[in-house]
Formats: sequence, structure tokens, C-alpha cells
Amino acid sequence: MTTTAQVTADAARLIGYGLRPKLVPARDDVYRSLVLRARTDDEFIAAVQAVASGLDLVVLEISERSGIVVGSVEDSVFAVKMTDYARRTGGEGKASERVLHALAHLGAATLAFPRPADLANETYLGRISVDGVDAFVREAASRLAEKAADSDEGDTAVDQPGLESAWHVYTRRARTGSTGDGRALASSTTGIVGKALTFLADQGLLVRTGNDRRGTFRTTPRYRVHVREAGVVMFDELLRLGITEISDGSATITVGWTAESLTEL
Repeated sequence: MTTTAQVTADAARLIGYGLRPKLVPARDDVYRSLVLRARTDDEFIAAVQAVASGLDLVVLEISERSGIVVGSVEDSVFAVKMTDYARRTGGEGKASERVLHALAHLGAATLAFPRPADLANETYLGRISVDGVDAFVREAASRLAEKAADSDEGDTAVDQPGLESAWHVYTRRARTGSTGDGRALASSTTGIVGKALTFLADQGLLVRTGNDRRGTFRTTPRYRVHVREAGVVMFDELLRLGITEISDGSATITVGWTAESLTEL
């Protein structure tokens, strides 16, 4: 007979697996059995939800492909704030750097899942590169500048000053560069994008597949879940820019996100 204490211990064990981002059920028999149990045992999944809540975590999804995917509430000890993230990736955490990193993550998510059907498809694998994400963000910023010029708004739109200035920060930063000893300049936009994608890979959200275009990556089921949860914020920003097509420097991709599709997330 399974006691309450045993159920709680197993629930905590499953949460623990979710905090090991590169591990998937297919590689661990115990993990796989706990995932299957969570999908069929109401008492067990209730315990999993309770343990997660006690740790200031939210269960986003439990599936055989991705395992258990958890997110953190704002004040959780597990939360990674943008200031901390910038420092962990070698920056100083300044406001301008936080903006650049945020745009890098927006570009990565957009190129990885340019259409609602891609995000809804559990088997879909998006493929992105450092140069591609950088090219997209720069193209979006250029379009924003053209739109402001056409409407005689100058540098900053009256109704969205924060949005305008954020994108302009990106275009004013050098795309590439090198240090005195020949290393890539980490503060360049491709350097920042590279750190962003490497961070996502370290969290089990992307998998590095090669070194072309300063680094190529494919998405994981865990990344799909996280982008789906943050999609309203991310893709609403994209819609406000009025972008229906994007380029990663090698091809043009149609953007299928609309205000209606955001309501379905």
C-alpha cells in the first residue's frame, strides 16, 4: 500500500527530474515511470502540483517527450531575473544589456516558431542560428525606423516610446568585433545572441547542432512549452511591430501570428 508520505516523496522526485533540464524520460526508466504515473493517477498528479506550489514552481506540462516541464513564479528561488541572467552570461547587468538580451530571446522564439501551427505541433523542430537571429532583430529594427520616419515621428513613437527605444539600442550596437587577442567581442550583438542561445542550450531548451553561422541550434519539446507559455507577451510585441515576413539572412519566412491566434495560447 502506498502511503501519503511515499506519494509525496515520489512527487518531489518527479519535480527534481524536471529541474534537470537536459534529462528526458526516454533516458531514465524511473523518470519515465513517474511521468506515466502522473498522466494516469489523479492522486499522484495532485501531489505533484502541491509540491511544485510549495516550491514556488508551476507545472507547465507533463509528457512522455519532454517529461515534466516546470516554470517559476516571479519571487521563486528558482527564477532567473534578467539582471542575474546578463551577469551569468558575462555581462554587467546594465539596462542597455538587458534590452539587448531580451530582443535576442524574442528573435530566437520568433524564428523558432514563426507560425501558430509550429508551436502547437509536438513533433515540430525549429532551427535557428546566431547570425539568423541577429539578422532578424536588425531587420525588425530597420523596419521600425522606416515606419517612424514615414510617420514623421522621429526617433520615438508617441504611443510606444519604450518599444521604439529598445529596438534602436540594438541597431546602435556593433554587430561583430574582436578583442585584442582575437576573441569574438562578447558585447557585440552577435556575441549577445550567441550567449543567449548557449544559455538556452544549457537549460535544455535548445540543442547545438553545428558551428555554421556562428552556431546553429534546434529546438526541444521543453522550449516549445516555455515559448507557448510566454507567447502572448513575445508575439504581441512582434504584432505591434507590424511584421508579416521575416528574414534570417538566408531565407524569408512568413509570420502567421495574428491577434486572434494569440488568444488561443
